[in-house]
Amino acid sequence: MKFSPDQWAVILGGSSGFGLATAKKLAGCGMSVAVVHRDRQGAMTGIEPQFAAIRAAGAELLTFNTDALSTAGRAAVIDGVAARMGDPGRVRLLLHSIAFGNLRLLAPPPATGGQPEGDAPAVLEEEDFAHTIHAMGTNIVSWAQSLLARRLFAADARVLGLTSEGNEIAWRGYAAVAAAKAALESVTRAMAVEFAPHGVRANVVQAGIADTPALRLIPGNAGLKSDALRRNPFGRLTTPEDVADAIALLCTDEARWINGTIVRVDGGEHIGS
Repeated sequence: MKFSPDQWAVILGGSSGFGLATAKKLAGCGMSVAVVHRDRQGAMTGIEPQFAAIRAAGAELLTFNTDALSTAGRAAVIDGVAARMGDPGRVRLLLHSIAFGNLRLLAPPPATGGQPEGDAPAVLEEEDFAHTIHAMGTNIVSWAQSLLARRLFAADARVLGLTSEGNEIAWRGYAAVAAAKAALESVTRAMAVEFAPHGVRANVVQAGIADTPALRLIPGNAGLKSDALRRNPFGRLTTPEDVADAIALLCTDEARWINGTIVRVDGGEHIGS
């Protein structure tokens, strides 16, 4: 598949995992890419070579190391993208791949003999839920609204979020993220209806279990991986590249009639037993 350099992808959370794989895939197909990420200086030694490789392949790549969850950060990124792409450039894809949620338990595990009473781990609080739901659930709407208000979306644009099987199965320590994913799926359906008159298609990609930095933060991730390997008809985990390939397909002209749905990209993992 081939895209025009006038078609841009804005990828939120694009320095690792699914976001980075998608940036590489779309850039390799000719699309211009703007990556928004939030990383400390020490981490950039491993990230900059990834960005350099995309540029070396001849793709247009803008990067913004800023807070994508803040109004000021969002405005700065959109200003920068608008200035670089000019006319006739437009945003073909907005991908929300931010993994910034609280992974505390709802309740502490039972105290073991000899465990001091004050050593119980912290549990999820109201603020933890609110921040996670904003970061991984509703923030996608603010970005889509801002791009729409600036008339930066292409006439046939895509808004995509990422969800997981944790939206249906209770994983320990995943309650706040699961709530955020439920919010993401809900607001995406609403965008699919209300943004359609503006030429925007909104969908959610449900990726299978993939060995990404985000997964490694989830308590019990080794068990999640082994269970996925057992259930997957192909006997392997999903890779970020599998997901990036599907996202690229959703950006094609032929995918214009896919709107308001959850697209599973897991090799059939969800039907395994």
